[in-house]
Amino acid sequence: MDNKTLSKYAGKTAFGTILSRILGYIRDTLVANLFGTGMFADTFYAAFRIPNLFRRIFGEGAFSAAFIPVLSEYLHTQKKTEVQKFLNAVFAILLIILITISVLGMFFSPFLTKIVAGGFVNDPEKMLLTTELTRLMFPFILFICLAAFLLAILNTLHSFFIPAFAPAALSFSEIFYILAVAPMLVPSNQIKGLAASVVIGGMLHFFVQYPKLRSLGWHLKFKLDLKHPGVKKIVFLMLPSIIGLSVEQINALVDSRFASSLGAGSVSVLYYSNRIMQAPLAIFGFAFANASLPAMSKFFAQKDMTMLKSSLNYSIRLTVFTLLPATVGLMVIGLPIVKLLFEHGKFNLSGSIMTNNALFYYSLGLPAYALSKIFANVFYSLQDTKMPVKIAVGAMILHIGLCVILIHPMGVKGLALATAVSSYFNFILLVIYLKKRIGELGLKQILFSSSKSLLAATVTGITSWNMCRISDNLIIAVPIAIISGFIAFIIVSYILKVEELKIFLSIFSKYKKS
Repeated sequence: MDNKTLSKYAGKTAFGTILSRILGYIRDTLVANLFGTGMFADTFYAAFRIPNLFRRIFGEGAFSAAFIPVLSEYLHTQKKTEVQKFLNAVFAILLIILITISVLGMFFSPFLTKIVAGGFVNDPEKMLLTTELTRLMFPFILFICLAAFLLAILNTLHSFFIPAFAPAALSFSEIFYILAVAPMLVPSNQIKGLAASVVIGGMLHFFVQYPKLRSLGWHLKFKLDLKHPGVKKIVFLMLPSIIGLSVEQINALVDSRFASSLGAGSVSVLYYSNRIMQAPLAIFGFAFANASLPAMSKFFAQKDMTMLKSSLNYSIRLTVFTLLPATVGLMVIGLPIVKLLFEHGKFNLSGSIMTNNALFYYSLGLPAYALSKIFANVFYSLQDTKMPVKIAVGAMILHIGLCVILIHPMGVKGLALATAVSSYFNFILLVIYLKKRIGELGLKQILFSSSKSLLAATVTGITSWNMCRISDNLIIAVPIAIISGFIAFIIVSYILKVEELKIFLSIFSKYKKS
């Protein structure tokens, strides 16, 4: 797989993610319109943190990081029948584990809720509702983690569009519920119905992907084999990475725990701000991260370190090029974007300001979030899960300490800033230790390219900020500001002869031709 092919796969991932995110923001807008930033929204998003943590462990997080390199090795060293046995064995064990976790999670929901939303303890009604929602949403773990299992298989088989688009199933389920079912229910039951729609969405997420797996000539059957060598290898690689790749969700749980002790709406504004920040991160940052892990795992299996380094360097430069303008853009026109997306119904101006305050500081860490995932993927492709864990634990400790220090003077802004700072700490240490492991990474080329991208991004910010003031109508002003900023970035990048510009523009054309 050369870098042009990597671009094509990243383009497919980005395109599928864009479509999925559009539905996602329609869903979030409808939820914000119905529930605002009050008690129901706070309890829902606090409860949703818990299944998301397990999703990161047994879904696209620690499990995928261990599973994809092993599957890549099997695909390049074993016959198809042996690979199929391996997939069946993993599927059977994963299914048993997920069912067990779902049942236990529903039983221990009161205990888990106190950990995540301890700040609700002074409001018995709020705590009780959060517990009920947690119990309702725990089966989501079963379906969403199986969906992530399919995503990992399909990505390794070089299928990227369907897995990237599949999360739209969750959005579709929630949108249908809010528009067709929720109006017939009383408010307390509306939020419980939303929790049920999340579970249905997770189920749809799995079944949307399975036909693609069958079309590629593979299937999943329950055939338990606890002694399968591939399964043992995944367990060996997965155990340390459970901590490493769960750090993001643990940090989110920490944020929710601290936010629950602040004023009403703090938990929900953290969710909404993070959702906006996640858009460019998922479309551009994680597109290359998801495409690069199978590629680098393949190069490691083939003992081709030159191509592995080339893929890493290429992914970093493209990620920085795409995320710097997004970072600056969100920081300068974040409030108009928040108001356009969410300030409807029960979501008021106060909620918009609080959400934008958190968004500003979350956005500071945008490049670090994506680059940390790419650099960690290099270690995972080398089947080394221990070093990223050690670094991630250090970053998590730093994050908790910063939350304690910053929450009182800054509120939700301090929690978002703590996340950004700890992400840069994580990223920098990953770079240092990876360089010791595999040698030169081409950092001079990366820094030179990034400096030009930063200059172009600065012009983007100035342009977007000024263009956003041309109209009081946000439906007009925000799109014009985003488009104008994008055009300015392209023009300045062209003048500066930024190499990544040509690659970036070719990505989507490659997708159309494929």
